[in-house]
Amino acid sequence: MISQLSLIQQLAVWVVPVLLAITVHEVSHGFVARYYGDTTAYMLGRLTLNPVKHIDPLGTILVPAIMLLLPGSFVFGWAKPVPVSFNNLRNPMRDMAVVAAAGPLSNLTMAFLWALLARLSMGLLKDGYLFFEPLLLMGIAGIYINIILMVLNLLPLPPLDGGRVLAGILPGPMAMQFSRIEPYGFMILIALLVTGLLGWILFPLISLVLFVVLPVSGFAPQGFWQIIQILIQ
Repeated sequence: MISQLSLIQQLAVWVVPVLLAITVHEVSHGFVARYYGDTTAYMLGRLTLNPVKHIDPLGTILVPAIMLLLPGSFVFGWAKPVPVSFNNLRNPMRDMAVVAAAGPLSNLTMAFLWALLARLSMGLLKDGYLFFEPLLLMGIAGIYINIILMVLNLLPLPPLDGGRVLAGILPGPMAMQFSRIEPYGFMILIALLVTGLLGWILFPLISLVLFVVLPVSGFAPQGFWQIIQILIQ
């Protein structure tokens, strides 16, 4: 296993996992919304895995690149939100909660799939097929970015998915009061990030999900974190 990567190699390892993580996340929202009666995303051509349709220059490119360049930082980003028309849903409050939950659940599913790829790649590496090393690194990166996006988006803070899920299950008046936080949600998130509180909140939750996912990859936590340090140093 290599001990150091150039910046180009780091970007090459991260680009596919990051693009898939945020693209599939958004498409999942759109597919579930369509199932519950809202065809807005479908009509706008957003139910596609073509990343060009979902790229946000700031959240998909600039922010992940900056986070990758910051020593010891974790990588995250976002895509253009898939539009969902609340009033088109058959049961708006309940259905919106399910639509919101679809994104994080897709990230959890992808984390397991990347874990399987990592396990397969490690087996092939042990058999002497050294050219599978990039796939192993991508598998580890895929586990990491998907778990981060899942946990981050499940925070009960609108406009994050967790906030929308909570708004969908709260009683009407309480949901209305809670939804008033949404205009300030992004600023709160940035404040948590800048002060370091976001990492303090997320890391125990990330570790908990890793405890479930890592056995599929065949990696012990120590080995996993060693590779992550190589990928973000």
